[in-house]
Amino acid sequence: MGVLQMGERNVVSWTAMISGYSQNGSFENALLVFSEMRKAGFKGNQFSYGSALKTCTGLRCFKGGMQIQGCIEKGRFVGNLFVQSRLLDLHAKCGNMEDACRLFYGMEERDLVSWNVMIGGFAFQGFAANAFMLLREMIREGKCPDCFTLGGVLRVPFGDDGLMKIGQVHVLIYRLGFESYNVLAGSLVDAYSKCGSLQCASKLYKNMSMKDIISCTALITSFAREDKHNRDALDLFKEINSMQVAMDDMMLCSVLNVCANIAELSLGRQVYACSLKCHPTNDVAMGNALIDMYAKCGEIKDANKVFNEMDERNVISWTSLIAGYGKHGYGHEAVALYEKMEHEGMKPNDVTFLSLLFACSHSGLIKKGSELFNLMVSKYAILPRAEHLSCMVDLFARGGQLEASFNLIREMNIKSTSSLWGAILGASNIYGNMYIGEEAATHLFNMDQKKSVNYIALAGLYARSGAWESYWETRKLMDGRTAVKDPGYSLLSSTNKEMVLLKPS
Repeated sequence: MGVLQMGERNVVSWTAMISGYSQNGSFENALLVFSEMRKAGFKGNQFSYGSALKTCTGLRCFKGGMQIQGCIEKGRFVGNLFVQSRLLDLHAKCGNMEDACRLFYGMEERDLVSWNVMIGGFAFQGFAANAFMLLREMIREGKCPDCFTLGGVLRVPFGDDGLMKIGQVHVLIYRLGFESYNVLAGSLVDAYSKCGSLQCASKLYKNMSMKDIISCTALITSFAREDKHNRDALDLFKEINSMQVAMDDMMLCSVLNVCANIAELSLGRQVYACSLKCHPTNDVAMGNALIDMYAKCGEIKDANKVFNEMDERNVISWTSLIAGYGKHGYGHEAVALYEKMEHEGMKPNDVTFLSLLFACSHSGLIKKGSELFNLMVSKYAILPRAEHLSCMVDLFARGGQLEASFNLIREMNIKSTSSLWGAILGASNIYGNMYIGEEAATHLFNMDQKKSVNYIALAGLYARSGAWESYWETRKLMDGRTAVKDPGYSLLSSTNKEMVLLKPS
């Protein structure tokens, strides 16, 4: 530490050392130098206190920050605007918004930095209403927001009225002349994407003078959540790849999810090759995305290989492979993997059990499925959702235990859904149980009169039982309620025209 070894030291040299460490992210060293300065009998100035508080904020060391605040309150910098802003930032970033508000409203003078720190703090902690309320209060007091103020507001998690609030901020950005700021444009793309307004987000992105990785990732991730926008996500990824922009793991994982959803194995392999060029070592999220992609594309061996080669696994890793086994009829392997998961001390969640019940249902493992369902409730205290019960109904129904599945729906303390009664109707069709089938169909018709598949299933049940009069009545009922059968379709991947994402090096 160069300054510490100088023959003559003063508060300026100590402050320079603290500030240097703090700006470089060496927070531990900055605190060590501040402590040495105090031991040497030097009192800090506004800059040494400010740097020390910034260090505690970076480390989320609230206890250390409170000690420094105690020193400040005993000295002459207690009312210094720079130091007060650093104190606000410490309390806000450490989640202590109540004390941050007390400090803020106790300040004799508040500058733009103070307002930005508070608005950013509320946004950082997820208090959207408070952030917007403070923005309105700021404007009423005659303070003009800058790009940092508006960028902070756009980072809040928006609720049901999020689209309206984003629109208000968007208008404010234009009125203040910040529309050319690329950072704000990217924040708007991210905010609109998260609120589901992909049309606005896409239009803003196309009009950006300089495309950045944050806005592109936000748009691709949002496209990936909507099945109808899978191709848009891939087109955008192709565009950003042609620009030779460094891509982050979040974007690559989102594209892999798209490849998984449309079973584009060849494209998924290209994306993985692209990820290896950007990031030679895979993290947990990338490994999970690869397992999911390979499993959904039917490459269970590759999914298993990725799983075994992962240095670190989380519950999503195990669940993804279990779901892959279940989807392709490997029920015994799914159960074995779950047992291995338990043996290694990994706690399963509700999605893990849902995947297991699905696997048991599609492999005829009725007894094992029942055991796992009871284990989920008794050992892990997981409350069954409609999806779990639907799997149990399907499990019993596929095993011919229609009475058990029928009673399960009637006795369970949860609102029945179309998937539950649909499973019963499908099984009744297979096993020719007209009484239970008619009961299931009645519930389905009450939920949705225009869904053609329910009429077709019931008509099929009548046809198998030779009840042709009921068959024709059901068909007429379907026609009268304008229920149209959805046309079948197949998804083909062309071998002659592949989307090549990677340029030859």
